[in-house]
Amino acid sequence: MSMAAGAGKGLRRVILGTTTLWLMAFTLLPVLIVVAVSLSEPRLGQPPFTPLFTQGEGLWPTFNGSIASYLTVVSDSLYIAAFVSSLRIAAGSAFITLLIAYPMAYAIARASDRARLGLLMLVILPFWTSFLIRTYAWTGLLNTNGLINNTLIKLGVISEPLTLLHTEFAVHLGIVYSYLPFMVLPIYAVLERMDWSLIEAAQDLGARPLKTFFRVTLPLSLPGVFAGWLLVFIPALGEFIIPDLLGGPDTLMLGRVLWTEFFNNRDWPVASALAVLLLLIVLLSALLLVKALRRREVAS
Repeated sequence: MSMAAGAGKGLRRVILGTTTLWLMAFTLLPVLIVVAVSLSEPRLGQPPFTPLFTQGEGLWPTFNGSIASYLTVVSDSLYIAAFVSSLRIAAGSAFITLLIAYPMAYAIARASDRARLGLLMLVILPFWTSFLIRTYAWTGLLNTNGLINNTLIKLGVISEPLTLLHTEFAVHLGIVYSYLPFMVLPIYAVLERMDWSLIEAAQDLGARPLKTFFRVTLPLSLPGVFAGWLLVFIPALGEFIIPDLLGGPDTLMLGRVLWTEFFNNRDWPVASALAVLLLLIVLLSALLLVKALRRREVAS
């Protein structure tokens, strides 16, 4: 027994150690590299930033870091507008996704076992296609001579093509379509485990369906709602492909600004500073939602 217990502890240590090394190598180390680049100065050359440490005459290397890139980001109206626009578009898209995903998750959770499997397959099915191809397909649908405009003209709904592509509406549409499964699945996972007898008890006590939903179903499903919100809001905040293909020149988002600074302007320190601030916003958003969820659990 003692040998088996010792072998089990050794195996757990190996698994935990491997996982820790993996996270440090592919998560923590890249973040530290981006932070180091953000504290450097831009230059013409390869790499396009100055070394963070230089070896002087003494024993210890000289630290050449600077927060100039961060000061540029927080003082330039372009970057501030990109942050505000990204937060607004990501939050708005996540909210629209929630309004669409919740009824879908509720219907799947209340469906029969046979129908539930088919409905889940329909939700997961878009993942089998390339994200880039699915996004690019919307350009053909939303174009002035695309399927949507041609159909509306033939039906007599409109007389001239609508400007759907290269608009903020197209960006919202692309984000909602692409990340809808990320909102449906967490909510469904919570609803599927919920005790439905609580709904029947509330109705037996005289609660109407709408009141039962807001007093029983919605509070019990909030963990799934919070998880789905994070899974949609976080990637939408730094989205690049959807704004680039579907958004117009006035659609300003951090993903496009980061790409421009990295590859067009070659200003890696400023781009890294933007990435670090974006990471801080994401972490702050996640912490606030987790804290709100814990407060609700304590209060209940």
